[in-house]
Amino acid sequence: MATIKPFRCIRPAVKVAAQVAALPYDVYNRSEACEEVKDKPLSFLRIDRAETQFDNSVDTYDERVYLKAKELLDGMIADGTFVSDSDDAYYIYELVMDGRSQTGIVACASIDDYQNNIIKKHENTRAEKEADRIKHVDVCSAQTGPIFLAYRSQDVINSVVARIKRTSPLYDFTAPDGISHRAWKISNTADVTEIRESFEKLDSIYIADGHHRAASAVKVGLKRRAENPGFNGDEEFNFFLSVLFPDDQLMIMDYNRVVTDLNGLSKDEFIEKISADFNVERVGAESYKPAKAREVGMFLEDEWYKLMVKDSIVSNDPVEGLDVSILQKYLLTPVLGIEDPKTDKRIDFVGGIRGLKELERRCNSDMKVAFAMYPTSIAQLFAVSDAGMLMPPKSTWFEPKLRSGLFIHKI
Repeated sequence: MATIKPFRCIRPAVKVAAQVAALPYDVYNRSEACEEVKDKPLSFLRIDRAETQFDNSVDTYDERVYLKAKELLDGMIADGTFVSDSDDAYYIYELVMDGRSQTGIVACASIDDYQNNIIKKHENTRAEKEADRIKHVDVCSAQTGPIFLAYRSQDVINSVVARIKRTSPLYDFTAPDGISHRAWKISNTADVTEIRESFEKLDSIYIADGHHRAASAVKVGLKRRAENPGFNGDEEFNFFLSVLFPDDQLMIMDYNRVVTDLNGLSKDEFIEKISADFNVERVGAESYKPAKAREVGMFLEDEWYKLMVKDSIVSNDPVEGLDVSILQKYLLTPVLGIEDPKTDKRIDFVGGIRGLKELERRCNSDMKVAFAMYPTSIAQLFAVSDAGMLMPPKSTWFEPKLRSGLFIHKI
């Protein structure tokens, strides 16, 4: 039984929502974040990445950075940039990219469900990456970036959402990147009850994106429990901000690989070696995007190739059967000598949003060979999570990205 509860939201005033909404904190490095907030006094990135308010002599993780984030957030609440709703509600959040819509429920998920694996994971987290968001959430006493969760589509929730989407939205704007954002509030008691009870019937919810943010929110909640031994479980620190999407609306994009060299092999030697496990077909100069699972596009010396996985190496195991696992096990490790893609400096990863031309560009600048992957499916993600297993690094790329600052959960 999943506990997905309505909450009292802090959100931007309607007239400034488009100016406040910002891409997630972790899509920028420090210099990019500083550039992004220039001439954008209301951008939520100023709060998410408060080091942008200091010169480079102040470390990104300095105590002053987190205190500045709290100061900025409190100030924007005080001056009316943000408004505080007085009732517990769910919200609908629709994103449209290239004509494709996905609509989620903004709500709070339970840290107990995370602990008990009702909320399932498919990635490990690293303590050093968690530490920053733990501090940010704890000092601000607020969760500012929602976790991207997925669930198996429910007719009752779909019906409520479809009906409310026929009314006037709370927010409706198109961001500079062309992605449209609309939001509605669900506060009618009957609708709230229907949604809550529908989620209670689910025995599994899945983290699609935001494993580190989720882990950080949970650890702050556990810290607050330790500080408040008389807690009863209803306190806001027992829950974390999420947007939950039905599985049939989600699209995972390809997450591609580029490698610096052929591990001492000539082009012909390399192709001969990989032919043991892949049928190799030369395509030519025209970009090749895999049309189905078990196909990989390869760009090498200004030519594209189609690699087809031989049946002899296909596995029914939820992880070993992933295309990214097959490429790693049968090509990247044995042929190119890349044992650990998390630490090897010879490999880099390129999100599918950048397109195949980016792979060609990289091979004509700092890389030698590129691999265009067929996207992991949401069904595969669920299967790995249900099996209690972990995906290889960089297996999924979700677009569009949820904006931060549109919904804030005070703890």
